[in-house]
Amino acid sequence: MARRFSTEKPMPNDAMMEPRLPRNPAPAMRWSMIALTCLALLLGFAFQGTRGLWSPDEGRYTVAALQMLDTGNYLAPAYSPDEINFSKPPTTYWVIAASMKVFGRNTWAVRVPYALAFLCTVWLMLAAGRVLISEKPWLPGLVYACAAAPSLMSNIVSTDAFLTLCETLAMVGFLHAAFDENERGRKRYVLLMWLGWGLAFLTKGPPGLLPLLAVIPFIARRDGWRGLGRFFPLAGIVLFLVIGLSWYVVVVVRHAGLLDYFLRQEVYNRVFTAAHRRNAGWFGWIKVYVPVLVLGMLPWWPATIREARRWFSAKRWSGKPTAEMFVVLWFFLPFLVFCLVQSRLPLYVLPLFAPLALLLALALRDRIDLRQTRQKLLLGAWIVVLLAVKATVAYGWHSSLDNRKAAQELSAMTATSHYNAVIVVENTTLGYDIEEQTPWGLRLYMEKPVYGIAYHAPDGAQTLCHALHNAGKALVVINPDLGPGALGPVLAQCPAHVTPLGTWRRNALALVEL
Repeated sequence: MARRFSTEKPMPNDAMMEPRLPRNPAPAMRWSMIALTCLALLLGFAFQGTRGLWSPDEGRYTVAALQMLDTGNYLAPAYSPDEINFSKPPTTYWVIAASMKVFGRNTWAVRVPYALAFLCTVWLMLAAGRVLISEKPWLPGLVYACAAAPSLMSNIVSTDAFLTLCETLAMVGFLHAAFDENERGRKRYVLLMWLGWGLAFLTKGPPGLLPLLAVIPFIARRDGWRGLGRFFPLAGIVLFLVIGLSWYVVVVVRHAGLLDYFLRQEVYNRVFTAAHRRNAGWFGWIKVYVPVLVLGMLPWWPATIREARRWFSAKRWSGKPTAEMFVVLWFFLPFLVFCLVQSRLPLYVLPLFAPLALLLALALRDRIDLRQTRQKLLLGAWIVVLLAVKATVAYGWHSSLDNRKAAQELSAMTATSHYNAVIVVENTTLGYDIEEQTPWGLRLYMEKPVYGIAYHAPDGAQTLCHALHNAGKALVVINPDLGPGALGPVLAQCPAHVTPLGTWRRNALALVEL
């Protein structure tokens, strides 16, 4: 049953009563959902296919999805026929591949799932609002949809939009299970929670379980440690294992050394070392996360600064655990982990905008009244600002990271019919550099496999020759630090015929044919 949770502020006697809901709340809820859906569709789908894929992440996720479509191998993510990559679980690749299967191989199809994930997350915020703010259940969805970060990040290809959706699904299940007095309904929502955890783990691995850091201490304090058993039923655990771990088990059995890679590279190195070179150090989180949270929650948070003091009130935390206290834990405990972990990127904190939107909605519930003309005009103006920002990035931001622009430049230098693949040779020994520096998104626009070669790696020469044998004839892009003649001895061993094509962005270009 939906409840309203009181604040510490003294209120008039009539305001202390439970808010009166409409006699028939169904029409109001229906219109709220229709309005939020239209808003989310507008903000989510606007300019989705206008901007090209940017390196490195957008190209990497897209090329792995294309590789799955071309090979039929949906278990082992790969960037090219020669390069398998297990840095992320497969959910993101599967979703992008499915979208391209339906809508075609184009930028719009790549980004459609992100607009849909944004829409579904807004719906889930509406479901959370029914538990926390029964008199205005639409408010959390409105706050989330119009916050700068969630709406603008729905245009970025990554794992984090899907992770946000899965985590929010799990936490909506928990909110209903924890505060629903219907025993039958509670069991159903507990299973929904574990479904969300399984999908989150299949999307990004251990980070997908961070909100459990809030669930466990909250229930332990409210219901005692024995009370946790209701939220960890055998059926829920089995559901999580089947959905979340099955893929890991299959690929670990099939690929020797993969378990060590997962534990060492993707867990230990990300948490404790600077191996991934992503804003490590004690103060890296300030540089990365603080601007994202401050700017990303505009326009809402300036109006809630006074209210925010209640979240840390000692009196409040010494009292009976409330849903609002839980939402505070949901935000701050995972945020603390993000600050301590040494691999940090701005998009990592996108899942935190769900609890943050709920907190701000709770703080604003007595101040937001869209029946007022002034508030409607301000909201409309802000929506125009968000659309203008997306339009500016789509049409006015000509980034050198744009893979579509790079493909157009390369195609202008020599016809794509003259070669069967693009091979990018980098001046490095590290596979990580290949992941970050290779313009993988060229594959979508040039319709050619893309290979990344670490020239100084122990097997660099062998890998280059193998890629050439696969392609027969390839356009080779050579890092300027290597020099145009650096590949001569290696290509002589393949052996291969080389036709120089000049330079592109300081890189030497050559047509190489075996």
